[in-house]
Amino acid sequence: MILGLHHAQITIPKGAEEQGKEFYCKILGLLEIEKPDSLKGRGGFWLEVGDRQVHVGTEDDFDRLKTKAHIAYQVDNISYWRKVLEQNNIKILDGVPIPNFERFEFRDPFGNRVEMIQEI
Repeated sequence: MILGLHHAQITIPKGAEEQGKEFYCKILGLLEIEKPDSLKGRGGFWLEVGDRQVHVGTEDDFDRLKTKAHIAYQVDNISYWRKVLEQNNIKILDGVPIPNFERFEFRDPFGNRVEMIQEI
């Protein structure tokens, strides 16, 4: 039986960890958590998102702009996040409407598709 979601993983280019932490930790305000010693040599970093984790791995030769794969962050003030991202020159893309939700999408600095979603 599947009990729930433990983590999701996204990727950034190899060697871009500091730029990734600048965006995910400073702009989005996510908390970096320590990776197990056995995985530290693989690059990347881990983030805490509520009671879940996002693992930011590294890989090259992958065009993130060509995929619909994405991660969606549930928020309680979507207007705030739209403003924060616009102030950091992140282009906002309006998502297809879903009943009972307000949402938008954007691409992180590495091309990963990201969604902010709020139940209304």
